[in-house]
Amino acid sequence: MDILIKQELTEEYNETEKVVKSAFLNEEYSDKKEHLLVKRIRKSDEFIPELSLVGLNPNAVDIIGHILLSKITIIDGDNATVSLALAPVSVAPQYQKQGAGSQLIHAALKRAKELGYHSVIVLGHKDYYPKFGFKPASSWNIYAPFDVPEEFFMAIELTKGSLKNVQGVVHYSKSFSE
Repeated sequence: MDILIKQELTEEYNETEKVVKSAFLNEEYSDKKEHLLVKRIRKSDEFIPELSLVGLNPNAVDIIGHILLSKITIIDGDNATVSLALAPVSVAPQYQKQGAGSQLIHAALKRAKELGYHSVIVLGHKDYYPKFGFKPASSWNIYAPFDVPEEFFMAIELTKGSLKNVQGVVHYSKSFSE
């Protein structure tokens, strides 16, 4: 199923949040508050409106999915590198497992590269994200600020070699911990 993907508009925020909430209602590893995370990130300095994308159903009428990339920093002592966090990606339950999530991820990664960003970090399913090119972040000596199995904490270079000289701990915006 092909969907139309575009930048989210402020007047779509409430509809988007309903989709995000519904997408995680039956997810085992969810705190069921992802829609609140989206709301907090939008109010933060780390929010990049051009990287908050919505997917519309094939009739281009209803929002059926959303993806958000926001700024994070990888810190190693005095060295800090700006990167992006992919969190969350959401698809309404009736549209899941039909390719909408993949289309949103591909579109967001492409747009991030066009905007001049060089890497993306994701905490996600070890069997899903590698198909987009994500690898364990530990391959670059990049680590989460919390305990998580290495295979779930991944990174992708949007520009070849962009993480070659980067290492350290990812620092998320406080939106993630509120």
